[in-house]
Amino acid sequence: MTPFIAEIIGTAFLLLLGLGVVANVVLNKTYGNNSGWISIATAWGLAVFVGVTIAGPHSGAHLNPAVTIGLAVSGDFAWAMVPQYILGQFTGAMIAAFLVWLMYRDHFNETEDESTKLAVFCTSPAIPKISSNLISEALGTFVLVFGVLYITEGSLGDSDQIIGLGSVGAIPVAFIVWVIGLSLGGTTGYAINPARDLGPRIMHAILPFKTPKRDSNWSYAWIPVVGPILGAVIAAGLDMLLKS
Repeated sequence: MTPFIAEIIGTAFLLLLGLGVVANVVLNKTYGNNSGWISIATAWGLAVFVGVTIAGPHSGAHLNPAVTIGLAVSGDFAWAMVPQYILGQFTGAMIAAFLVWLMYRDHFNETEDESTKLAVFCTSPAIPKISSNLISEALGTFVLVFGVLYITEGSLGDSDQIIGLGSVGAIPVAFIVWVIGLSLGGTTGYAINPARDLGPRIMHAILPFKTPKRDSNWSYAWIPVVGPILGAVIAAGLDMLLKS
């Protein structure tokens, strides 16, 4: 399996299970309806475990453009490989969004609230305020990437050997995402991953729904992209400062 394919598959598994739990909790007539934030945060953490375990031996399991950029900024990943990783991550995220739509199609049809259907695909702020929302996404991603930088052990560099999170790293990374959701996720829904938010948001705009569908909230869409990248770069900068 090439790193590109691994990032597609790993991100697809991550998003299939992550978006899936949101659908199970918020859509009408599911057995998990109204099971709450604890269910969502826990399942997202476990989804990370699954995705990292699958992709880790083949790509280092970034599964997140912010992680890829953060590792590149810190010198732990080759910049030349960044575009293919990010393309793989967005591809996997969009595939997963389609599969969740396909699986929960009947429940989308039973759900009248248009914003609830959008929430399955992408995040939105509890209180819309650009500065606060941007800080929220940046801080959550800072915690994620700073933690990841202490789990990774080396870089691809000019070598053909993949050195990254690997399967062993799946457990601590899952815990990091879990606690971010429980502690810092209540303001914006903690995208902390540009592919996780923008890829499914695009699919929401494309996919047909039997019942009415609202716009995909494009005015907010840049925050879950810029915020995580900003947080990742700050984490990488601090990591380099502390290790210098």
